[in-house]
Amino acid sequence: MPRLSEVIAALETLWPAERAESWDAVGTVTGDPGQEVGRVLFAVDPVQEVADEAVRLGADLLVTHHPLYLRGTTTVAANTPKGRVVHTLIKNDVALHVAHTNADKADPGVSDALAGALDLRVTGPLVPDPDDPAGRRGLGRICELDHPLTVRELAERAAERLPATAQGIRVAGDPDAVVRTVAVSGGSGDSLFDRVRAAGVDAFVTADLRHHPASEFAASVTERPLALIDAAHWATEWPWCELAAAELDQISDRHGWGLRVHVSKTVTDPWTAHAASPVTTSPMGAPN
Repeated sequence: MPRLSEVIAALETLWPAERAESWDAVGTVTGDPGQEVGRVLFAVDPVQEVADEAVRLGADLLVTHHPLYLRGTTTVAANTPKGRVVHTLIKNDVALHVAHTNADKADPGVSDALAGALDLRVTGPLVPDPDDPAGRRGLGRICELDHPLTVRELAERAAERLPATAQGIRVAGDPDAVVRTVAVSGGSGDSLFDRVRAAGVDAFVTADLRHHPASEFAASVTERPLALIDAAHWATEWPWCELAAAELDQISDRHGWGLRVHVSKTVTDPWTAHAASPVTTSPMGAPN
């Protein structure tokens, strides 16, 4: 079996730490470089449920998209949520490695996986990485549909093909508008509104859209309709876990490591229930 240091070196070829945003916290969080790795688990969030799953599975390495400590800390005490995760992992010899914005920018990356889940053809990055002469890396992706869909049909496709969450899929815009081109960005995407507007696409699939930025964006798009399709943050990033696991499987085969690579299906989206509002066609539907 390979050592952790060998597996991490392989992961760094896929998602080099130097390509992460300056504010990000990526790389190895726990683990002895000399420990052997036979089983790997991929997940979006390094939360307690996932740490416990890694222990039950007998994983030697947990790879997550979200960092455990994105901001500084002064404690890993087990009576804190994040500290308990650290204690669980270390006590059970489970290493933790994080690939966040370096995986967002990768080729293929998080948004490629989202596009693939929605059966969209990627034509290029939404925000190209200036250090990539091939023009394939960067944040978000611009995509085309094989055949036009309405906004409603594209939202239904997202609801069908992304992991189910309590939120489901929200839509802003005309549900009957025709979509031929789509921008996608796994995770929170309203910081990319200017890029989406400049791309001239018909719809934007992302997550975590907030009231004021979405409202202002809709008001600013006057020359042509542009729909917003808002899925749950976790759901838009989970497809990357399958993509990343497949990439590590290929590396393992090339090196003859025989790694057993798994993808967590634990739903770590924080929202647990959804109560739908009554459908109304009246613009005066708000209560007095």
